[in-house]
Amino acid sequence: MSVAARSATIGSFSPVGSQKGSPRPKMAVRSRISTSLSVGRILTNLENSCATPLPVLRHVADAMAEDMRAGLAVDGGSYLKMILSFVNTLPTGNEEGLFYALDLGGTNFRVLRVQLGGKDKRVIDTEFEQVSIPQELMFRTSEELFDFIASGLARFVQKESGKFSPARGRKREIGFTFSFPVKQTSIDSGILIKWTKGFAVSGAAGRDVVACLNEAMERQGLDMRVSALVNDTVGTLAGARYWDDDVMVAVILGTGTNACYVERTDAIPKLNGHASSSGMTIINTEWGAFSNGLPLTEFDKEMDVASINPGEQIFEKTISGMYLGEIVRRVLLKMAEAGSLFGDPVPEKLFTPFSLRTPDLCAMQKDSSGNLEAVGSILNNTVGVRSSLTARRVVLEVCDTIVKRGGRLAGAGIVGILQKMDNDSRGLVFGKRTVVAMDGGLYEHYPQYRRYIQDAVNELLGDEVSSNVIIEHSKDGSGIGAALLAAANSKYA
Repeated sequence: MSVAARSATIGSFSPVGSQKGSPRPKMAVRSRISTSLSVGRILTNLENSCATPLPVLRHVADAMAEDMRAGLAVDGGSYLKMILSFVNTLPTGNEEGLFYALDLGGTNFRVLRVQLGGKDKRVIDTEFEQVSIPQELMFRTSEELFDFIASGLARFVQKESGKFSPARGRKREIGFTFSFPVKQTSIDSGILIKWTKGFAVSGAAGRDVVACLNEAMERQGLDMRVSALVNDTVGTLAGARYWDDDVMVAVILGTGTNACYVERTDAIPKLNGHASSSGMTIINTEWGAFSNGLPLTEFDKEMDVASINPGEQIFEKTISGMYLGEIVRRVLLKMAEAGSLFGDPVPEKLFTPFSLRTPDLCAMQKDSSGNLEAVGSILNNTVGVRSSLTARRVVLEVCDTIVKRGGRLAGAGIVGILQKMDNDSRGLVFGKRTVVAMDGGLYEHYPQYRRYIQDAVNELLGDEVSSNVIIEHSKDGSGIGAALLAAANSKYA
């Protein structure tokens, strides 16, 4: 659509409640047309910059596969870290006994227990509990933090009912999901690189986080040991694989994003002869750092410069839940400043970073009413703007443009992983049923986003091949996945 044609569609951007019916001087009419043109031009440029036609998706998928190979060849060979998980044994369904999981990924931690009954009974029972971490502990010593976690775990173990049966003569085993940057050295050890997510705990960086937890459990008199240290994406894959042998990839799309997949050890040059009895392992791609050939806008670049990690995590900043709402806010702010989208003056709250969140976009896109009342209400409550119906329609176009780009790029990333696996196995991935396990609030709660992922996968692979690629939601899979990996890698097996 041309700028002129779009401006005719956009019309006036007078906010709701402005005076109507009074005669306007010709200069005001001319100004109104000018602001309409400004908003139309910004919207057209945005749609062009965010466009993801098939050639762009192909480039992203091919570049993802290429960067994966470079990251597997040597550490530092690619923006993708391609971290070795040392998970060489996945759950088979034969696992039996009582196992625990501890999930530490933010200001809360979760503890879970699961009783496994082997092939016939599978998961007999589960229980879990969530504990908030006091804010002051985020700035104390590692010993204080891990002692608090171990004491919460000990209280949870004490509540173990007769439904659960620990094996005699054995320590209880636990899978530890630790969602901070770690250099993994084995299935049950990993060195903390640095704290993120607001934590500034002293005395842990450069130490084995499993040793920190094991020592804290000993101080609490807790007879338990960590059998598996896993990333949340790896836990999601293991949890989904327990129920479906065809699961080969896991993707988390929530506030942040990541992906992992099952890789053949002979396709990992940087292993340097490290043996795996199964001939496979899980690779944590850390795909949020990918950046090759992404269609970026001025708003993406401005947001990146203002971020705490400029120049990093560009894929994550384009597709994940933390950032989609902020990109839309920046677009709307420019439209308000250059084209009086919401009238004058520009509402003060619209200048506040991250005041418009991705769940707000989702709620607005669900509004199918004729006057888009929900859109108007959300805009008023979040960024303090009063909007005309025409302005609300523009807002929805902006939301859809940013969300469509994010979903389609995520779909291209998934195809890139599958392409790499298929090429190495000479067609054994696309030639059969292959499942991608998905978790995260963005994927779970945003139906338009899910649809755009699927559309991109279908376009890239074609109807015949894409019919073999099943994208399934695996809700909260990382918790039970960690317990299952503890079982699969039991010291008593």
